[in-house]
Amino acid sequence: MTKSQQQTCFLLSFTVILVGYFMIWLPGPSAGLQLLGFEMGEWTKFFGLGVKRNWFYLPPITLALSMLFFTVGWRNGRFQTWLFRGVVLVVSLLAFPALEDLTGPSRGEYLSRLVAIALVVVVAGLLTLFGERKWPWLLPLSRVLMLVAGLVGLILPTLIYLEVRPYVSDLMHLVLGYGPGFWLNAVGHTAVVLLAGWQLAKK
Repeated sequence: MTKSQQQTCFLLSFTVILVGYFMIWLPGPSAGLQLLGFEMGEWTKFFGLGVKRNWFYLPPITLALSMLFFTVGWRNGRFQTWLFRGVVLVVSLLAFPALEDLTGPSRGEYLSRLVAIALVVVVAGLLTLFGERKWPWLLPLSRVLMLVAGLVGLILPTLIYLEVRPYVSDLMHLVLGYGPGFWLNAVGHTAVVLLAGWQLAKK
Protein backbone atom coordinates (compact mmCIF):
# COMPACT_ATOMS: atom_id res chain seq x y z
CA MET A 1 0.00 0.00 0.00
CA THR A 2 1.48 3.35 -1.03
CA LYS A 3 1.67 6.37 1.27
CA SER A 4 -1.12 8.05 -0.70
CA GLN A 5 -3.34 4.99 -0.36
CA GLN A 6 -2.67 4.84 3.39
CA GLN A 7 -3.67 8.49 3.78
CA THR A 8 -6.84 7.88 1.80
CA CYS A 9 -7.72 4.91 4.01
CA PHE A 10 -7.19 7.00 7.14
CA LEU A 11 -9.39 9.79 5.79
CA LEU A 12 -12.10 7.30 4.88
CA SER A 13 -11.93 5.83 8.38
CA PHE A 14 -12.28 9.29 9.94
CA THR A 15 -15.27 10.01 7.71
CA VAL A 16 -16.94 6.72 8.64
CA ILE A 17 -16.62 7.49 12.37
CA LEU A 18 -18.03 11.00 11.97
CA VAL A 19 -20.93 9.88 9.78
CA GLY A 20 -21.68 7.06 12.21
CA TYR A 21 -22.00 9.50 15.10
CA PHE A 22 -24.82 11.26 13.26
CA MET A 23 -26.63 8.06 12.34
CA ILE A 24 -28.97 5.81 14.32
CA TRP A 25 -27.39 3.75 17.07
CA LEU A 26 -30.55 2.57 18.82
CA PRO A 27 -33.12 1.44 16.22
CA GLY A 28 -36.27 1.93 18.28
CA PRO A 29 -39.79 1.13 17.10
CA SER A 30 -40.68 4.73 16.23
CA ALA A 31 -38.93 7.84 14.95
CA GLY A 32 -38.80 9.35 18.43
CA LEU A 33 -37.00 6.28 19.75
CA GLN A 34 -34.50 5.89 16.93
CA LEU A 35 -31.58 7.55 18.64
CA LEU A 36 -28.52 8.98 16.91
CA GLY A 37 -25.06 8.55 18.35
CA PHE A 38 -24.86 12.05 19.84
CA GLU A 39 -28.32 11.60 21.42
CA MET A 40 -27.48 8.42 23.31
CA GLY A 41 -25.66 10.10 26.18
CA GLU A 42 -28.46 12.58 26.85
CA TRP A 43 -31.23 10.01 26.46
CA THR A 44 -29.62 7.70 29.03
CA LYS A 45 -29.27 10.47 31.61
CA PHE A 46 -31.89 8.90 33.90
CA PHE A 47 -30.75 5.27 33.54
CA GLY A 48 -28.45 5.42 36.54
CA LEU A 49 -25.30 5.04 34.46
CA GLY A 50 -23.58 7.97 36.13
CA VAL A 51 -20.37 9.17 34.56
CA LYS A 52 -20.21 6.08 32.32
CA ARG A 53 -22.81 7.57 30.01
CA ASN A 54 -20.12 10.02 28.92
CA TRP A 55 -18.63 7.10 26.99
CA PHE A 56 -21.26 7.83 24.35
CA TYR A 57 -19.45 11.15 23.78
CA LEU A 58 -16.06 9.52 23.21
CA PRO A 59 -16.26 9.06 19.40
CA PRO A 60 -15.78 12.76 18.57
CA ILE A 61 -12.91 12.94 21.08
CA THR A 62 -11.10 9.83 19.88
CA LEU A 63 -11.76 10.87 16.29
CA ALA A 64 -10.31 14.34 16.93
CA LEU A 65 -7.21 12.90 18.59
CA SER A 66 -6.70 10.38 15.79
CA MET A 67 -6.99 13.16 13.22
CA LEU A 68 -4.45 15.27 15.11
CA PHE A 69 -1.93 12.42 15.34
CA PHE A 70 -2.48 11.86 11.63
CA THR A 71 -1.09 15.35 10.98
CA VAL A 72 2.29 14.72 12.64
CA GLY A 73 4.95 15.86 10.18
CA TRP A 74 2.68 18.33 8.38
CA ARG A 75 4.21 21.77 7.86
CA ASN A 76 2.57 24.65 9.70
CA GLY A 77 2.99 26.90 6.68
CA ARG A 78 0.37 25.01 4.66
CA PHE A 79 -3.21 26.24 4.85
CA GLN A 80 -4.35 22.59 4.68
CA THR A 81 -2.70 21.96 8.04
CA TRP A 82 -4.55 24.82 9.73
CA LEU A 83 -7.84 23.92 8.04
CA PHE A 84 -7.59 20.25 9.01
CA ARG A 85 -6.71 21.02 12.63
CA GLY A 86 -9.48 23.62 12.76
CA VAL A 87 -11.96 20.94 11.68
CA VAL A 88 -10.54 18.71 14.42
CA LEU A 89 -11.35 21.29 17.10
CA VAL A 90 -14.90 21.64 15.77
CA VAL A 91 -15.32 17.86 15.84
CA SER A 92 -14.22 17.69 19.48
CA LEU A 93 -16.86 20.27 20.41
CA LEU A 94 -19.54 17.71 19.56
CA ALA A 95 -18.84 16.36 23.05
CA PHE A 96 -19.36 19.77 24.72
CA PRO A 97 -22.11 19.67 27.38
CA ALA A 98 -25.14 21.94 27.30
CA LEU A 99 -24.65 25.16 29.24
CA GLU A 100 -27.60 24.39 31.54
CA ASP A 101 -25.90 21.12 32.48
CA LEU A 102 -22.64 22.90 33.28
CA THR A 103 -24.43 25.27 35.65
CA GLY A 104 -26.77 22.66 37.15
CA PRO A 105 -26.40 20.63 40.34
CA SER A 106 -24.86 17.62 38.54
CA ARG A 107 -22.18 19.61 36.72
CA GLY A 108 -19.47 17.32 38.13
CA GLU A 109 -20.65 14.57 35.77
CA TYR A 110 -19.60 16.67 32.78
CA LEU A 111 -16.07 17.48 33.94
CA SER A 112 -14.55 14.51 32.12
CA ARG A 113 -15.95 15.75 28.79
CA LEU A 114 -14.47 19.20 29.34
CA VAL A 115 -11.12 17.62 30.23
CA ALA A 116 -11.27 15.51 27.06
CA ILE A 117 -11.93 18.57 24.89
CA ALA A 118 -9.13 20.43 26.67
CA LEU A 119 -6.83 17.49 25.89
CA VAL A 120 -7.64 17.86 22.19
CA VAL A 121 -6.81 21.57 22.36
CA VAL A 122 -3.52 20.88 24.16
CA VAL A 123 -2.51 18.21 21.65
CA ALA A 124 -3.35 20.57 18.78
CA GLY A 125 -1.16 23.24 20.39
CA LEU A 126 1.73 20.85 20.93
CA LEU A 127 1.56 19.65 17.33
CA THR A 128 1.56 23.24 16.14
CA LEU A 129 4.79 23.80 18.09
CA PHE A 130 6.54 20.49 17.52
CA GLY A 131 4.55 18.46 15.00
CA GLU A 132 6.73 19.22 11.98
CA ARG A 133 10.00 18.34 13.71
CA LYS A 134 11.97 15.46 12.15
CA TRP A 135 12.56 13.59 15.38
CA PRO A 136 12.79 9.87 14.46
CA TRP A 137 10.57 8.79 17.36
CA LEU A 138 7.78 11.30 16.74
CA LEU A 139 5.93 9.51 13.93
CA PRO A 140 6.00 6.06 15.63
CA LEU A 141 4.78 7.69 18.86
CA SER A 142 1.92 9.36 16.99
CA ARG A 143 0.87 5.97 15.58
CA VAL A 144 0.96 4.40 19.05
CA LEU A 145 -1.25 7.19 20.38
CA MET A 146 -3.55 6.87 17.38
CA LEU A 147 -3.84 3.15 18.04
CA VAL A 148 -4.73 3.83 21.69
CA ALA A 149 -7.32 6.45 20.72
CA GLY A 150 -8.82 4.03 18.21
CA LEU A 151 -9.11 1.28 20.80
CA VAL A 152 -10.76 3.61 23.32
CA GLY A 153 -13.24 4.84 20.68
CA LEU A 154 -14.01 1.25 19.70
CA ILE A 155 -14.25 -0.46 23.10
CA LEU A 156 -15.84 1.97 25.56
CA PRO A 157 -18.81 3.18 23.43
CA THR A 158 -19.44 -0.44 22.44
CA LEU A 159 -19.44 -1.59 26.07
CA ILE A 160 -21.83 1.11 27.23
CA TYR A 161 -24.17 0.43 24.31
CA LEU A 162 -24.16 -3.27 25.13
CA GLU A 163 -25.09 -2.32 28.70
CA VAL A 164 -27.90 0.02 27.67
CA ARG A 165 -29.43 -2.08 24.88
CA PRO A 166 -30.86 -4.94 27.04
CA TYR A 167 -32.29 -2.43 29.52
CA VAL A 168 -34.10 -0.49 26.79
CA SER A 169 -35.27 -3.74 25.18
CA ASP A 170 -36.84 -4.82 28.47
CA LEU A 171 -38.34 -1.38 28.95
CA MET A 172 -40.02 -1.47 25.51
CA HIS A 173 -40.72 -5.22 25.51
CA LEU A 174 -38.94 -5.43 22.18
CA VAL A 175 -35.70 -6.95 20.99
CA LEU A 176 -33.70 -3.95 19.80
CA GLY A 177 -30.73 -4.42 17.54
CA TYR A 178 -27.76 -2.36 16.51
CA GLY A 179 -28.18 0.69 14.29
CA PRO A 180 -25.90 1.58 11.39
CA GLY A 181 -24.21 4.30 13.44
CA PHE A 182 -23.06 1.73 16.00
CA TRP A 183 -21.51 -0.41 13.27
CA LEU A 184 -19.91 2.53 11.48
CA ASN A 185 -18.28 3.66 14.72
CA ALA A 186 -16.92 0.17 15.27
CA VAL A 187 -15.72 -0.23 11.69
CA GLY A 188 -14.13 3.23 11.55
CA HIS A 189 -12.23 2.88 14.80
CA THR A 190 -11.17 -0.67 13.93
CA ALA A 191 -9.78 0.61 10.64
CA VAL A 192 -7.84 3.33 12.46
CA VAL A 193 -6.37 0.74 14.84
CA LEU A 194 -5.39 -1.61 12.01
CA LEU A 195 -3.88 1.14 9.86
CA ALA A 196 -1.92 2.66 12.76
CA GLY A 197 -0.76 -0.79 13.86
CA TRP A 198 0.30 -1.67 10.33
CA GLN A 199 2.32 1.53 9.95
CA LEU A 200 3.87 0.98 13.37
CA ALA A 201 4.87 -2.57 12.46
CA LYS A 202 6.56 -1.29 9.32
CA LYS A 203 8.63 1.16 11.39
